[in-house]
Amino acid sequence: MQDQKLAKQLFKKSKTARYEHFGRFLCFCALLLIMVIVIGIILFIATKGMSTFLKDHISMKDFFTGTLWNPGTKTPDGHAAVGALPMILGSFLVTILAAVISTPFAIGTAVYMTEISPKRGAKILQPVTELLVGIPSVVYGFIGLSVVVPFVRNVFGGSGFGILSGTFVLFVMILPTIVSMTVDSLKSVPTYYRQASLALGATKWQTIWKVVLRAATPGILTAVVFGMARAFGEALAVQMVIGNASLMPHNLISPASTLTSVLTAGMGNTVMGSMQNDALWSLALVLLVMSLLFNLLVHFIGRKGAFSK
Repeated sequence: MQDQKLAKQLFKKSKTARYEHFGRFLCFCALLLIMVIVIGIILFIATKGMSTFLKDHISMKDFFTGTLWNPGTKTPDGHAAVGALPMILGSFLVTILAAVISTPFAIGTAVYMTEISPKRGAKILQPVTELLVGIPSVVYGFIGLSVVVPFVRNVFGGSGFGILSGTFVLFVMILPTIVSMTVDSLKSVPTYYRQASLALGATKWQTIWKVVLRAATPGILTAVVFGMARAFGEALAVQMVIGNASLMPHNLISPASTLTSVLTAGMGNTVMGSMQNDALWSLALVLLVMSLLFNLLVHFIGRKGAFSK
C-alpha cells in the first residue's frame, strides 16, 4: 500500500506543472482567438468587396483601369462609372514620395543617434521621435491645413491641395517609424564589425558607410516598408490636405484623392447593399490586399537578411 501511494505521489503533476499547462492553454486560446478574428475580417471584407464584381456585374478591367468615379451612374460609353485608378494612383504617389523624402532624413537621424552622438541623441532626438509618434492624425491634418497647404499655394501655385501637400504631411508622420526601426537595425550590427574596420585603417565615416549601413540594409529596408504601409493606410490627415477630388492627378499640386480619403468621405453617405456601398467595399478590399503585400514584403526582406548573415 505504501508503495502504491508513493508511486501515485511520484507520478502526480506538481503545482508548477499544472500552472504551466494552464498558461499554455491560455496562450493557445489567445492565439486561436486572434486567428479567428483576422480570418473573419479578411473573409468579411473579401465577401463585401467582391459584391461589386459578382452582384453588380462590374468588370475588374473597368474598376482598375477606369478614370471616372461616380458609382451609380454611367460613363459615355455605357459602362458603370466605378473607375478606381485615380485613387489607386494617388495612394501610390503619396506613399512613394513620402518614403523617398523621409528615408534620407531617417537614416541620417538614426546614424547620429547610434554612431555619432549616442548620448546626446538619446537625450534629445529620442524624446522628439516619441512625441511625433504620439500626436494624433487629426492634429497633423490641422497643421497641414493651416501651414502646409498655404505654403504649397504660395510657393508652387494652385489651390495648395494636392499630392504634394499630402506628401509633406505623411513625411512627418512616417518619419518616427522609420527612425526608430532604423536605430534598432544599426544597434543590432555587431560591435566587432566596427572594431575590425577601424583596425584595418578605415575612418569613422568609412566604417559607417561601408560597414554599418551595409550590414543594416535589410533592417533599414524593413523600416522603409513599414513606413510605406502606414502612409498607404493613413486616412484622416491625408483627406484634409489632398483635395478629395476623384480625378487623375496631372501634377503634384492638383487636387487628388486616395483610397482611404474616398472611403472615409463616402462610407457614411451610402446605403448598405447599394452599388455605391459595394464599390467602397471594393476599395477597402484593395487596401487590405496592399497591406498583406506590404507584410509579405517585410517578411521576405527579413528572411533575405537572415540568410545573408
